Amino acid sequence: MDLIQSYLPIVFSTAVVYLFIVVALRVFGKTEIAQLTIVDLVFILLISNAVQNAMVGPDSTLGGGLVAATTLFVMNYLFKRCLYRVPWLGRFVQGSPLTLIRHGEVDTRNLKRAMLTMDDLMEALREHGIDNAADVDMAVLEMDGNISVLSDKFKTSAKRSRLPRRQTKKSS
Repeated sequence: MDLIQSYLPIVFSTAVVYLFIVVALRVFGKTEIAQLTIVDLVFILLISNAVQNAMVGPDSTLGGGLVAATTLFVMNYLFKRCLYRVPWLGRFVQGSPLTLIRHGEVDTRNLKRAMLTMDDLMEALREHGIDNAADVDMAVLEMDGNISVLSDKFKTSAKRSRLPRRQTKKSS
């Protein structure tokens, strides 16, 4: 019982820090997580270092670290379940897709809302083998930060996916 009470502050602090970072990332702007820049990577590394002591306090033992890590895994699992079960919360935290190009016309208002430059957009189009925005029927900034591109009157489509493809089991 004494062991549980000694680790309870770590669980509480870690859960509060997790929720704070999720809310802060949403408030301070949607970053394209799928397309991290050097600045984003440095930011993430420094944030993790800055909040470490807030989570474990003076307990720098293996047990304290494992309790904090386990709390992060549990919080992440529970938070994802909440996002799935409560659609408005998912839209609030993750935002919604933004159309960047429709029928060859760049939506500069949405480009500004996404804090993307025309160079960023053109880079994404080139990754899909397109060198002119006028050739794009639709380009959408997805919630995961990827840019989906539909071109050639929707006959061809391209989307970089971060999700691994599921492998099917071969029956013997």
